[in-house]
Amino acid sequence: MPDGSNTIKKGRKFDQVLAGATEVFLASGFEGASVDDIARAAGVSKATLYSYFPDKRLLFMEVAKGECCRQADLAVETIDMSAPVATVLRAAADHMIDFITSEFGQRIFRICVAESDRFPELGREFYNSGPALIRGRLVSYFEQAVIRGDLAIDDLTLAADQFHELCKADLFTRMVFNISDKFTATEKQRIAQGAVTTFLARYGA
Repeated sequence: MPDGSNTIKKGRKFDQVLAGATEVFLASGFEGASVDDIARAAGVSKATLYSYFPDKRLLFMEVAKGECCRQADLAVETIDMSAPVATVLRAAADHMIDFITSEFGQRIFRICVAESDRFPELGREFYNSGPALIRGRLVSYFEQAVIRGDLAIDDLTLAADQFHELCKADLFTRMVFNISDKFTATEKQRIAQGAVTTFLARYGA
């Protein structure tokens, strides 16, 4: 796939191309994903694929960004931000843990790490559309919670990073080192509740 262009063209088959690319990237990785396979999975011609995404890296980044943003928007839409802070944090923890341990989350993370030396922009884009996006959403919520007197936080960014890390306890390490790639609801609930309890012990007003 030609490299060098940073222009993405959108058209009526844009979502169709992304769906096909997601399927192939998850199955074959970044390096193993061929233009022929992506075009076949998307049900479009190679010419159409090239017209939308002249660079495979752009296509992969769009897949990763789109899903990360979709997950973040879903969390915002489904969490009642006016609920007690412990309830909001628990719901946020559940969403983050579900995404981190999902097949998509695991595979995208591994692909970005594997390709980050050759294509640093992949890692940066994944960070900006994943961890950085989560940090921003948490900081915004914490700001309002501090104003209401529900939380006492001096460094909002640090607190957001700490909560995110608490939600990765045990599960993320086991996932990274291929100890486990499937986690039970009980395992995830244990980490989520532990994250909320620990966070509130430090920052609860």
